[in-house]
Amino acid sequence: MTLPVVLVGVVLVAMSISGTAVALPSIGRDLDTSGSPLNWVVAGYNLAFAAMTLITGSTADRIGRRRVFVVSALVFAAGFLGTALSPVILVTDIARVVSGVGGAGIMAAGGALLASSYNGAARNRAFALMGTMAGVGIAVGPTLSGLLISATGWRESFAVFTVIGLLVALGGTRARESRATDADRADWAGSVLFVAALALLMFALLEAPSLGWSHPVILGTGIAGLVVLVVFGVVQRRSAAPVLAPELVANRGFLGWSLATLTTSVGFLGVLVFLPTYLQAAAGLSPAASGVTMLLLTAPVLIMPMVAVALVNKGVPARLLIVIALVLVVAGNLWLVTLNADDAVVAVAAPLVMIGVGMGASFGITDGQAMALVPADAVGMAAGFLNTLRGAAEALVIAAYSASIVGLLTARLDDPARAAKVGAGRLTEGTEASELDAFTWSWQLTQLGVGLLCLALAIIVVVLIHSRAATTRRAI
Repeated sequence: MTLPVVLVGVVLVAMSISGTAVALPSIGRDLDTSGSPLNWVVAGYNLAFAAMTLITGSTADRIGRRRVFVVSALVFAAGFLGTALSPVILVTDIARVVSGVGGAGIMAAGGALLASSYNGAARNRAFALMGTMAGVGIAVGPTLSGLLISATGWRESFAVFTVIGLLVALGGTRARESRATDADRADWAGSVLFVAALALLMFALLEAPSLGWSHPVILGTGIAGLVVLVVFGVVQRRSAAPVLAPELVANRGFLGWSLATLTTSVGFLGVLVFLPTYLQAAAGLSPAASGVTMLLLTAPVLIMPMVAVALVNKGVPARLLIVIALVLVVAGNLWLVTLNADDAVVAVAAPLVMIGVGMGASFGITDGQAMALVPADAVGMAAGFLNTLRGAAEALVIAAYSASIVGLLTARLDDPARAAKVGAGRLTEGTEASELDAFTWSWQLTQLGVGLLCLALAIIVVVLIHSRAATTRRAI
């Protein structure tokens, strides 16, 4: 039961990320909120996911991967139930954080279960299936959520995830248990420091547009986050049982493949989360129609993981495939700078497909290639590290994307409150044209920054992966 249960859990977590983006305008209207409180609905989930994935991965190695998987599925379901019943945005945000903790455990413990159960080509296929099912969740998430929201409302769409989460927990009890042979201690200091560092940095990014980048709270929080992150690195070097082993980060090949998945996540998630709001506000699409449009981005993620792993198993170099994937993601993000309100769907069609193909290909090969470079007793930590990078990238890109859009809108409209509402897709009657122009302008500049960031990261990935390959050839 290990493989099917893990794959269903992966689908659930992926759907919870992509589907929530379509629900944001409806949540904002129903709970009368915008700006950072609304953005925490997605960012809080991703923050918890990023912060807890590394911790749950190491914990799974110590106390049992099946046990962590089952408990995580229960926590995930509880968070979605709280979201569906929440009366105010604060409760919604807290419940989303709870769901993120559960999602982290499902992904990290699930990846560790697969890594401990399969080897060689079978492991490649298992992780490719994991990537495929993540693609399924991402692909159907916006469309299914859009249809559910249009038919019943956003609360009912969240209630569905509660039921499925409980079924995953039940199925997880039938999976095979495994744990590392010598993992018996917890690095609580490192765990607390890591969560604190990421939370402080996220708070600074999300709250800066409303408080101001020079506000003492923002400056203090940002600096504190960086300091805590440095302390975390020092603690990990001295810990007898680190939550993140320094030698794992020092492995150039593993780090290169890990940064590859970070790069594609950065290029993918900003568009996934923020484009549905633009399509509904600027192009006048319904939640269901915007969800269908997002299939241009998400459908390739459904197909490409298995295509990529099949090519690798037939002898095509994985390094070549990841370079092609990175080029597609970078080019697609830069192309989206041409987005406009009049022909929004036409303008985004080709770049969305490019980003989706690149993301899907990376899903199929990055985890398998990275995990092949890790000792057997560290697979939980390694799986946690990979998903932490994805989650951290996604959390930070959501915060930065939101901060950029609202900040640029504030500069253009000279009204922070109005800018926050426009960024949430709530336009002021009688001034729609000027607000749409400002929204489009801020979106284009933000997208340019994301594209350039992905380009810089892609160059680093190519250097790391190819330098590792050159070292291996010399050793042989």
